[in-house]
Amino acid sequence: MKLAFSTLGVPGLPLSDVARLATAHGYHGVELRTHPEEPVHPGLSRDERTAAAAEFKAAGVEILSLAGYTRVAAPGDDEPVLAELRALLDLARDLGAPYVRVFPGGPADGAPEEADAVAAGRLGTAAEYATDAGVRILLETHDSHRTAADAIRVLGPVGHRQVGALWDVMHTWLGGEQPSESFAALSPYLGYVQVKDIASGTDTAPLPLGAGVLPLAECVEVLSRHGWDGWLCWEYEKRWYEAAEPLPGLLDKGREHLGRLLNDSA
Repeated sequence: MKLAFSTLGVPGLPLSDVARLATAHGYHGVELRTHPEEPVHPGLSRDERTAAAAEFKAAGVEILSLAGYTRVAAPGDDEPVLAELRALLDLARDLGAPYVRVFPGGPADGAPEEADAVAAGRLGTAAEYATDAGVRILLETHDSHRTAADAIRVLGPVGHRQVGALWDVMHTWLGGEQPSESFAALSPYLGYVQVKDIASGTDTAPLPLGAGVLPLAECVEVLSRHGWDGWLCWEYEKRWYEAAEPLPGLLDKGREHLGRLLNDSA
């Protein structure tokens, strides 16, 4: 499996420094948080996009994904959501990223069936645009659809190869799923896996990998046992937790921890 980290752990860091961190600490790729406060967002000019892609290519670092914030199950009109998603897909195409991340974002007090239908409809509409862009849309296990069982209620009806799943292991665990259950449900759709660690179900501040309670060994074991050979991406949520340790000083130990898990499961 290939290893990446998310720039959510190094908010606002210039792209040259992101690429340098990846190469210095032995990561194959990066997941770029895609937001106006970050160096990468849909407002970039053509020249800025070309320069960003060249920065990572020169460093030998792959852009795994653009982690956008489109909420495909959000209430309201479809067109603003689809326009936001099309802009994200265009940016991914220009940067050479194979994936874009979207959130479910369904209303907390709404009927789940309605949110499922809204999300599936929008993703189905966007799928052909994604095909033309050569980019795959991944629905993250998150918020209103935090478990794999929730996510497949959307992905099943879409039924398009350009729409898949991003498995955030924290959210499926918080939702009460075992890794084997999550993988069994998501495997037909799985793009890549976000790993992280936390102290408990009520304290989700980021910890170094292996220092918390998340079942990372079980996740890696089930992936290896089924011959899955994709990406593991460390999403260290420093952006939301100012007191968390800086990510750069943890990258080596994080890579080593994942390497041990991979060796143990081989």
